[in-house]
Amino acid sequence: MEDQDPAVGSPSGNAPRSSESAVTAGRAQSSRTLSVAPGGLGRNRMRVVGRLLGSLLLGGAAVIGSVLVFRQGLLPLIDAAFQLGPERLSAFRRAGILISAMAGYWAYVHWHEKRKANELRLRPAYLMLGGVGGAASVALPIASLFALGAYEKVLFRGISPALFGVAVLIGIAAVLEELVYRCLLFRLLERAWGTSVALAAQALIFAVGHLENVDQGRTGDVAAMLISVTLLGLLWAGLFVLSRNLWVVAAHHAAWNFTILLSGVPLSGIEDWRALAPLESRYAAPDWLTGGMFGPESSLLVIVSTTIAVAFLLRTAWRRGTFLVPA
Repeated sequence: MEDQDPAVGSPSGNAPRSSESAVTAGRAQSSRTLSVAPGGLGRNRMRVVGRLLGSLLLGGAAVIGSVLVFRQGLLPLIDAAFQLGPERLSAFRRAGILISAMAGYWAYVHWHEKRKANELRLRPAYLMLGGVGGAASVALPIASLFALGAYEKVLFRGISPALFGVAVLIGIAAVLEELVYRCLLFRLLERAWGTSVALAAQALIFAVGHLENVDQGRTGDVAAMLISVTLLGLLWAGLFVLSRNLWVVAAHHAAWNFTILLSGVPLSGIEDWRALAPLESRYAAPDWLTGGMFGPESSLLVIVSTTIAVAFLLRTAWRRGTFLVPA
């Protein structure tokens, strides 16, 4: 768990204070507000926004800058010195991008926020639970869609050795997305404006970032994608609020994506890997049920199941007192 600031957290494990304590705090706040100079509240809000933007820019620069230093500086030098060859160079590049991004984030937290990056702590048992949960969360509705006849199996190809490389790519992509969207964006928004606002804001930004996956889609495809990916942003942020751990959320995210790939249907609008899936599948129902060009994530059945999961996670997080309020 990330260390909580006593000014913004609820260390007792209960939901944020209400009723009598809130009334007492409100009266005290009202008495203090009388002494605030005109425009003081507005200037304070501007300072909060300024600090937020500055932290986001600095954190983003640390992560992206570290990756660029590796790709444009270290990687060419290493390749020239050791002549790694195409396959080894590709594997080294992927691993290096992941490690450099993590190092950049750690450096930002260590030197700018001056705290331990507890969210990067590896917890194998929780990581495994996150992976199992991610696979099950999407496997159940996909299995239901096969049972309903919305998806039809064309043939079974078997397991391709190339799937291992795809799994690594999906895992790295999931870690990087969670590092940027949940560890950096969500956490800084939460520190500035509280958990509730941060949940909504980062989920919308996360969804907009996937618009290019349906750039050839119709209005209905875009609308369904925005709804489904916004819910996924809430799902993974809710899991982060509960665990305060990058690896738990990344494992859930990666297992979710890989399970969709294995079923032989589009993964977030990406068709590239369908030929490697053990199953070759096709749609046999309307887009609102199958998910259309974006795949099962935009299926009404998956949207409903994800909504239920989000409600459960956020309710649990609220009851455990892991919601933060702005300082």
